[in-house]
Amino acid sequence: MKAAGTKKKHLPIWQETILLLGIALVLAIVIKALFVQAFYIPSESMEPGLVKNDRILVQKVSYWFGGTPQRGDVVVFKDPGDWLGADEATGPDSGITSLMAKIGLYPSGGHLVKRVIGVAGDVIKCCDKQGRIMVNGQPLDEDAYVKHDDTPCNGPMIGCNWTAGPVPAGHIFVMGDNRGHSADSTVHMCTKDETDCVPGDEYVDTDLVVGKVFVLLWPSDRFSWLHRPADFADVPDPS
Repeated sequence: MKAAGTKKKHLPIWQETILLLGIALVLAIVIKALFVQAFYIPSESMEPGLVKNDRILVQKVSYWFGGTPQRGDVVVFKDPGDWLGADEATGPDSGITSLMAKIGLYPSGGHLVKRVIGVAGDVIKCCDKQGRIMVNGQPLDEDAYVKHDDTPCNGPMIGCNWTAGPVPAGHIFVMGDNRGHSADSTVHMCTKDETDCVPGDEYVDTDLVVGKVFVLLWPSDRFSWLHRPADFADVPDPS
């Protein structure tokens, strides 16, 4: 029998530290793989709401069990093919930060951040007489989040007279909020003067979508929760 009052042995501090670090590492990997991942904004394309080098959190739960991106969501997705500029595709700039990004302890790079404008079946048109993007004939009131500049419409760099869609099944049509400075779906549309354009390259496969942005985390003085704009609720289903 053990003598009364015998103290229970504890691990040495260095062993406890290693154990706790190991548990934290496993939790970080699980959280990144299943629930939440940190990213940073790689360009000015989502201004004014999201500025270059902002840190954001992306949640993946919304798209589980057959869920898909919805109109108005700000999503992070993998490069469909030559969408990223050279400075955007670099990701973390050192071996340590690259390793930390892989396990979820540092914001990842090499992805794009855009707003979903159209989903499967939608037809997107630019623009009505007031310069508003229309989805399935419904104009969008985007004043709350689109960056206003000298362009006559809320269309993209390619102009104010174009139509896209119907969006193929399993795909989305995306645009940056800084419409005059965003290499998004509109830039990859085929125009009359192009000879090497591939029809359909403007759409993003939903399998490439990592998740939905729900928090602007850093800088702390601009911390905010991101919500789907209400105007997208008025868009009718495709006919």
